[in-house]
Amino acid sequence: MRTTVVRPGDLDGAALAAWRTLLGRQEPASPFLSPEFARAVGRHRSGARVAVLEDGHGPAGFFPFERRALGLGRPIGDGVCDCQGLVGRAAGAEPGDGAELLRACGLQVWQFDHLADGQDLFAPGVVRRAASPVVVCGETDPADVLAHASAAFRRDVRRKENRLARQTGDVRFVFDARGPEPLETLMAWKSAQYREKGRIDHLARPWIAGVLRELAEVSSPSCSGVLSVLYAGSRPLACHFGLRSRSVLAYWFTAYDPAWSFCSPGILLLVRVLRAAAEAGLHHVDLGKGDDRYKHSVKTGDLALGEGQVARPTARAALRTLQSDAAGRARRLVTDRPVLRGAAVSTLNACFRRGP
Repeated sequence: MRTTVVRPGDLDGAALAAWRTLLGRQEPASPFLSPEFARAVGRHRSGARVAVLEDGHGPAGFFPFERRALGLGRPIGDGVCDCQGLVGRAAGAEPGDGAELLRACGLQVWQFDHLADGQDLFAPGVVRRAASPVVVCGETDPADVLAHASAAFRRDVRRKENRLARQTGDVRFVFDARGPEPLETLMAWKSAQYREKGRIDHLARPWIAGVLRELAEVSSPSCSGVLSVLYAGSRPLACHFGLRSRSVLAYWFTAYDPAWSFCSPGILLLVRVLRAAAEAGLHHVDLGKGDDRYKHSVKTGDLALGEGQVARPTARAALRTLQSDAAGRARRLVTDRPVLRGAAVSTLNACFRRGP
């Protein structure tokens, strides 16, 4: 098999079409594995690359990744990419062949934390499994997307919907809103939410904000930006920005006006998004990895994700792995101590806002 490594923006029309075709045959057909996502990231991340794998029948796979210093590889869009791996029939290659792919990519190690299920090529590197809660909605009447949830949860949703209607008198929902204003509102709310909870503000990083703004304008069968808004009259109460393919909606960035927290506008928005996804014929909504209570309240199942790394059998790869392990221990030392963690988060957020 021949492997060529290029920047995402250098792929021609034939290669992009082949990538979309291969992704359409894959489950999950996550929009994070699409060429649109890779190209959006590539316009903001200088290390973004795509390995194109070809056999005697044409393109057999596409492997998007980011190249870091000293041969370290990470998933493309690392930090906000909720599904990772290789697209195409090459993903089912013999376990252990991942080291040969790394050699072709100029990498010593490739680390991942959201590896899609069925990636046999990288299976030997998986050290732990995680779950991404999902709601299967394509086989359900849109009005019954919560039929599987507990009676107490459904009653609570109805009560809050009624309370919001009484308070505002004009509640409306737009599944796919257009224009920059709702996205900027969402990003401002989300940044404030990150800071209030003492977490790293991802949206203060210019490249992440830039990728979101680009993807909001993308419309393709393999990846489209979907901005959903719950309004009271003309006033937005809650917003969500996610990505969809033909079959999957990835629930990604969501936030709400804290002045309306008494009626849980984020949950009410999610319920409407689930109903709209069912009406649109999507198979499932992927809520993303995490133990948030609301995810367990509405989920119908889980997608399996892998965490770990693959490495070449070289001394340089061993050294790079030791360096990564040391960095991981240092991060845990900080994150396990609230005072150190708070100081580190504040410093990082200030650096992100100042820019390079």
